[in-house]
Amino acid sequence: MKIANSKIVISAAWKEQWPDDKIPEFAFAGRSNVGKSTLINMLVNRIKLAYTSSRPGKTRIINFYDIDGKIRFVDLPGYGFAKVAKTEKAKWGKMIEGYLSERENLIEVILLVDLRHKPSLDDVTMYSWIKTMGFNGIVIGTKADKVKRAQLPKNLNLIRKTLNMDSDDYLLPMSSPSKRGKYDFWDMINQLLEINGFEIKFEKQ
Repeated sequence: MKIANSKIVISAAWKEQWPDDKIPEFAFAGRSNVGKSTLINMLVNRIKLAYTSSRPGKTRIINFYDIDGKIRFVDLPGYGFAKVAKTEKAKWGKMIEGYLSERENLIEVILLVDLRHKPSLDDVTMYSWIKTMGFNGIVIGTKADKVKRAQLPKNLNLIRKTLNMDSDDYLLPMSSPSKRGKYDFWDMINQLLEINGFEIKFEKQ
């Protein structure tokens, strides 16, 4: 199935605003400048579906994006660089934790890290929490186009070591400008849907 229609459903600041249905959801977590919105736009062949900003920490709510009425991508508030009060950061943390621990139709939490840099302490904490919650520990390394080919294996190994990833944990380098990893990503989504009993399959976008 080729994606024909993608749209934002709601930008939710509290649980009562979450969509009330059983559509499977895939959540994206990561630092404020890791490129979650840009990646979502690339994956669904849109330019401005997910809002991007030059100011880290702009997303302070949970954004739900409908993909052809079949699945949803969920953009979680970024962490790390947002210049806001500690009280507001704590509120974001509770918002993210509440969604990840209570959302019954959440299939997978995908952690995005910048391939150019060693994962931060926040990344390590988030990854550990994702694994503890029973998710697969899928990691997307963004901005692959900004890493030299010869340097890429070293950077990937650093990410695995820093996050304490198991040998079979999935780490996929991706690039929004070049669309690198796009087909592999959708293959992964199809596999997760099948494993979880959903008769939904997307073609290569």
